[in-house]
Amino acid sequence: MKFYVIAGEPSGDRLGASLIKGFDSILTQPAAFCGVGGPMMMDLGLDSLFPMEDIAIMGIGEILVNYHFLKKRISQTAKAVIAARPDALITIDAPEFNLRVAKLVRQKSDIPIIHYVAPTVWAWRPKRALRMAKHVDHVLALLPFEPHYMQEAGISCDFVGHPIVEEPVATLNAAAAFRATYDIGGAPLVLCLPGSRRSEIKHLAPIFGSTIAKLKAVSPQSVIVVPAAESVAAELRAQISAWQVDVIVLDPRNHSPDQAISNKRAAFRAADVALAASGTVSLELAANQTPMVIGYDMGWLSRQIIGRLLKTDTITLVNLVSNTRHVPDFMGKKCSPKNLLSALLEALESPKEQLSAMQSTMDLLGRKQLPPGERAAVSVMDFLNLKINC
Repeated sequence: MKFYVIAGEPSGDRLGASLIKGFDSILTQPAAFCGVGGPMMMDLGLDSLFPMEDIAIMGIGEILVNYHFLKKRISQTAKAVIAARPDALITIDAPEFNLRVAKLVRQKSDIPIIHYVAPTVWAWRPKRALRMAKHVDHVLALLPFEPHYMQEAGISCDFVGHPIVEEPVATLNAAAAFRATYDIGGAPLVLCLPGSRRSEIKHLAPIFGSTIAKLKAVSPQSVIVVPAAESVAAELRAQISAWQVDVIVLDPRNHSPDQAISNKRAAFRAADVALAASGTVSLELAANQTPMVIGYDMGWLSRQIIGRLLKTDTITLVNLVSNTRHVPDFMGKKCSPKNLLSALLEALESPKEQLSAMQSTMDLLGRKQLPPGERAAVSVMDFLNLKINC
């Protein structure tokens, strides 16, 4: 079998890699994969049509600025899919790009189209599901409450679990070794995670930097660790140079891939609290039982539009999956150094409720069940077999 798989950001690259491994587990003959992906998918044999970073753009303002370039990439990708004639096109998240590719492919072919990661219709723009139904055949959902929304729109959908539940977590010994390596000792260790996209870092790094400076003023013994994604490490270092505080930057470019991942995992396990952008990173923190504060901001235009359309009172996945509100989060104007600092200090002092919500979240996401990548592959094959038999 041949699959055309498109991922547009690091989290999508992880999902794609997990899915490829899932197919390897369930198919008797190896499948072929082509498309767009990052280093994880490429390590498993994917030949990327172009660098994944070309489409890792988020926010209405940023999309408008890069509109003509993105439009060319969308057209190029759709033509490549149609020429490849895969058994299925699997688009992973990045809906601004992927769903436009899916629309063009559907207009000119009958290739089955599967979208991995349900759109957040439960948070804003619920009509997206109805529009998706015109050119997407099946959805693989990461969150247990999402199939209902897709099925209401007439799209078949399976909850396949979240790959975070199978990600390795550092041991306590590895966490202690990390502290020793960086001479942290027993000091409070604070992770600062302002995003993995250029647009996120542009808006969040100044706010997070100011927050960290205020935290150091009231807790000078605290040690700040900033893990950087390789694709944005240069941009993040440039932003950090303007901060009024010393930090430890975990730059993956300075280590082998395996060592970089080990350092990051050890830092997550060793941390006492984290200040993080909204997104999948909150689940990584939950897997490590690391209390957190979530902040998110965006360009002025995106803030105005999304702020008016938002349908939920939280943007944090731990809160949504566990159906609690124990993780403090701040979006838009509320994402201020004052609010973030207050929440960080409280999380350091009283983490018990957060820790309970994190345990519940991991169980609900499929911990100790069949690996999510394998569940996703099974769902794809079940859907394709059903389509053939019908």
